[in-house]
Amino acid sequence: MATLLTSAHFTDMPWKNGGGTTCELLRLPAEGDFAVRLSTARVGQNGPFSCFPGIDRVLMLLEGDGVELAMASGTRVLKRPFEPIAFSGDEPVHCRLLNGECLDFNLMTRRDWGRATLEVLPLRAGDACFSQAPQARLLYLHGGEPRLWIVAPDEAFSLTAEHDGVLVDITLYPDAESDHVALC
Repeated sequence: MATLLTSAHFTDMPWKNGGGTTCELLRLPAEGDFAVRLSTARVGQNGPFSCFPGIDRVLMLLEGDGVELAMASGTRVLKRPFEPIAFSGDEPVHCRLLNGECLDFNLMTRRDWGRATLEVLPLRAGDACFSQAPQARLLYLHGGEPRLWIVAPDEAFSLTAEHDGVLVDITLYPDAESDHVALC
């Protein structure tokens, strides 16, 4: 059976660079250097992002008017919620708010551990979804009380939405040679 995490399990902490705070939804493994990390962050001021060497990042806007991200590889703009962008945590990033505070969602995966994919699924109250996959999955429900399900490989998962929201479906692909992390 999938493991359900709610706000009681999430941890607020300062950003690595001290410029704000993040809500860590999940860290695998739970202690030390992570292989996979999910978080949300309230971005209330312009400034640099923390650097995470060896980490692949996927970032998307959840709430707010958006941000402009200046990187060596070019400028990226997040204006519409739930449209993810991927970039290297090695790359210096400077963030500029477009019009006030924003809430973002961040998926980080240690490159030498494996990779992760992210899919966004809008849900209406009463919608049901069911899936089963050979890989481990993390399912984050945004809307109402935030919830995160940890679904083991080959485990069936079903959900009926209590209200409108968005389901962020993350599939984990650890490399065969990497240290596998426990899901719970």
